[in-house]
Amino acid sequence: MISRYEVQETNRMIQEANLDIRTITMGISLMDCITDDMNKLCDNVYDKITKRAEKLVSTGEDISKKYGIPIVNKRISVTPIALIGGATKSSSYVPIAKALDRAAQTVGVNFIGGFSALVHKGCSNADTVLMESIPEALDVTSNVCSSLNVGTTRTGINMDAVKRVGELIRETSLRTADRDGIGCAKFVVFCNAPEDNPFMAGAFHGVGEREAVINVGISGPGVVKKALEAVKGQDFESVCEAIKKTAFKITRTGQMVAREASRLLDTPFGIIDLSLAPTPAVGDSIAEILEEMGLEMTGAPGTTAALAILNDCVKKGGVMASSFVGGLSGAFIPVSEDHAMIRAAEKGALTLEKLEAMTCVCSVGLDMIAIPGDTSAATISGIIADEMAIGMINAKTTAVRIIPVQGKRVGDQVEFGGLLGYAPIMPVNNYKCDAFIARGGRIPAPIHSFKN
Repeated sequence: MISRYEVQETNRMIQEANLDIRTITMGISLMDCITDDMNKLCDNVYDKITKRAEKLVSTGEDISKKYGIPIVNKRISVTPIALIGGATKSSSYVPIAKALDRAAQTVGVNFIGGFSALVHKGCSNADTVLMESIPEALDVTSNVCSSLNVGTTRTGINMDAVKRVGELIRETSLRTADRDGIGCAKFVVFCNAPEDNPFMAGAFHGVGEREAVINVGISGPGVVKKALEAVKGQDFESVCEAIKKTAFKITRTGQMVAREASRLLDTPFGIIDLSLAPTPAVGDSIAEILEEMGLEMTGAPGTTAALAILNDCVKKGGVMASSFVGGLSGAFIPVSEDHAMIRAAEKGALTLEKLEAMTCVCSVGLDMIAIPGDTSAATISGIIADEMAIGMINAKTTAVRIIPVQGKRVGDQVEFGGLLGYAPIMPVNNYKCDAFIARGGRIPAPIHSFKN
């Protein structure tokens, strides 16, 4: 039973500390849409999504009104398109991307994820077509998000794919240059991608999932910061207890929303993703939490340790509140979506190299980072390779969502709008890695991957 005190406490968290449910994401299998006719496949995809998710948005709004809990986004994830497009023998999957976009607009969700391929050990013909379709697909659609998984702890890193991804990001940036490279903000490259992630741009509906599921991503950086204000100056044991208790309360709220959405939509409940996801709003920032722990500014010595504490305690508190925790679950550090991260990057306290160190202990990786538009494809691939190696060696999910902005230089700003926020253009190491990236092949899995 939820007590009156818990209800009152939740209301205070909503009103005073920006607590929200960041997303209700419906995962939908498209395996039964497969056909060798491209037009028929696109019709099948559109019909399946619009029928299954017809009431997703209205249900989210009804739950929000009933319980007074803001539900910011309603989204859809689908089976990786590379898995369903192969039978068509088509040279482009852009028509499928357009069908996904139409379906998303029809049902009213803000993003649909799954224009994706899993290429961590190699590329099938369908994977290659998907990859080559990404720049155009992200240019001509508004709601479609794309992802590639190029490495895992068990298989190593597909460096041929990493090399090509750097080129695809450059091409996507050029195609969407009139919109400050927004196409790149809808694309992420993973190592150890989870199959049940409700957050964009990396969500897809894995092949091990049910026909359809409801996955909920919670948030609440402001709630955690407020809890830490009550233990100012106290030792780290007190800090950890405050975070764990708060994560438990936040997750309980998400669990309630997930169960209600599952019931109303007659769709099985999948997972709760515990991730603390910031927004550009003041008081809703991961960086502010780190600074509340005692840092003058995020990026100062001690930042990685502070983030490690936060990530671990969020997991420890959250898993006690739900039996089905999944997705990414931890703390996100997207630069453009966190006003205090933006400030730290502008001041030079937060560099690309420091962010990379922080990704060793955070929930994802290098996220929503704007870089000069003239950055080479090889350099982008090198940044991706470094991040994939962190994920592979540490057996964790890592990702890169990086945005070369044409015509912009270090010190300039770029505005993406909405939850994507704005970002300073960050400097990139000018020394070249072209010969390293050109080697291609596959980086072997680490020795501990053979544990079985």
